[in-house]
Amino acid sequence: MTVYFDHNSTTQIAEPVLNAMMPFLKGEFGNASSRHDFGTRSREAVNVAREQVASLLDVQASQVIFTSGGTESNNMFINGLASYGPPRKIFISAIEHPCVMSPAGSLRKSGWSLEILPVTKDGAVMVEEIKANAFERNCLVSVMLANNETGVLQAVKELAANVRRAGGWIHTDAIQAIGKIPVSFSDLGVHAMSVSAHKLNGPKGVGALIVDKKLPIDAFIKGGGHEFGLRSGTENVASIVGFGVAATLVSGRLETYQSRIGKLRETLERRLAMIGAVIHGQKSPRLSNTCYFSLPGIQGETLVMELNKAGFALASGSACSSHSSEISPTLKAMGISEELAYGAVRLSLGLDNTVEECDAFITSLEKIVLRLNNLVSLTV
Repeated sequence: MTVYFDHNSTTQIAEPVLNAMMPFLKGEFGNASSRHDFGTRSREAVNVAREQVASLLDVQASQVIFTSGGTESNNMFINGLASYGPPRKIFISAIEHPCVMSPAGSLRKSGWSLEILPVTKDGAVMVEEIKANAFERNCLVSVMLANNETGVLQAVKELAANVRRAGGWIHTDAIQAIGKIPVSFSDLGVHAMSVSAHKLNGPKGVGALIVDKKLPIDAFIKGGGHEFGLRSGTENVASIVGFGVAATLVSGRLETYQSRIGKLRETLERRLAMIGAVIHGQKSPRLSNTCYFSLPGIQGETLVMELNKAGFALASGSACSSHSSEISPTLKAMGISEELAYGAVRLSLGLDNTVEECDAFITSLEKIVLRLNNLVSLTV
């Protein structure tokens, strides 16, 4: 049986989540906009889920706009806010996910100016070098809360204070962070936040954009005026219900999650260092479950395939860019050498992982590394 070490890509649906969804995939199939009993029950279920997600993120339920997932939420902020007023300036960090990078870059076709915020060699946005006067009134800023590859946590709260002082609008992609660290929308001080259910043992295909009520955002999908007029379309009731239950489950396990998984990662990284691995972003505050490492001289894709044969599922970077032959933009922005960047492998733990699985992983990795190095020696 394959051991799953790729929880930053997606997670298994928790049993209570699936159980809560099943009635809305069977008998409770009503459209939440219908006025009869079937529709009323579906609407009530959506309202409960909205409250559950809001509770996890420390917001009012009316600030939760359900979407099809994190990608749509990120696009919704960028394109929805960009539609107000003339072209301005958008700032994003050099390590953003492609679903922020791409729509931000596309704004240049409409006359927008794109500014890239640099990061340190340890993967943190250089907040100390970004002065308040770098931003301007009505500018857009998007900086992720936790990087999906390195797990490095960003100083979004400090950035948000600077952006607000300048009269700009700031968004954070918190997709990797929720369920792994406490996240308070109000404490961060952002105007918008993207989240997704499938990263915290919820279903795929559902997420949310959390918005400040003062945010001048245009409807991303126009039609019947669903989701407070910002995202039209018949609600995916079953998945929204699942998202709500998943949010409730993770809110009660954060302390256990961080402590237990943090200890597993510490042991893994100590043993990885003994076989010559370089851990990317290790000197910055990180998510407790994420370890992004390279073994000099070994291609990351090769290592991922060999580990898969040995019964371990890992990634060679972001799942959304794993089919690309280019080096990770995140590692490139950090100034990591091409050799190490091409060798990068991401291991991301979940609550179901055990000490025994981690021990077995290191044992298998040592054998694979020895064999691959011997093959290289024979060909030289």
